[in-house]
Amino acid sequence: VQLQASGGGLVQAGGSLRLSCAASGRTFSSHAMGWFRQAPGKEREFVAAVSRSGSRTSYADSVKGRFAVSRDNAKNTVYLQMNSLKPEDTAVYYCAAEFTYSDYLPARHAYDYWGQGTQVTVSS
Repeated sequence: VQLQASGGGLVQAGGSLRLSCAASGRTFSSHAMGWFRQAPGKEREFVAAVSRSGSRTSYADSVKGRFAVSRDNAKNTVYLQMNSLKPEDTAVYYCAAEFTYSDYLPARHAYDYWGQGTQVTVSS
């Protein structure tokens, strides 16, 4: 699975952005998808995940209620809608994929496939 993230940019605090991650291949619907981020000088951290069908989602506490993850299996694309952005959301955002045998969310460290990052900068 090859992944291509897009949609990052510069936004003011309180604004919104939608990230997209397009996947190649015919097995997209067999993979759970995750979003992670890495700020300068910090370790990469989990942001959100969605199961292969889209019925199960998980979020980091820091983004609950502000971010929403979704997917369109017909378009081989996963999205991350980010609202009420804060300066501390500034980071490079990465999408990741992990094959799953059924509709569950994998462990956060278990993702095997990674896309290149897209920069999100939130100004105060």
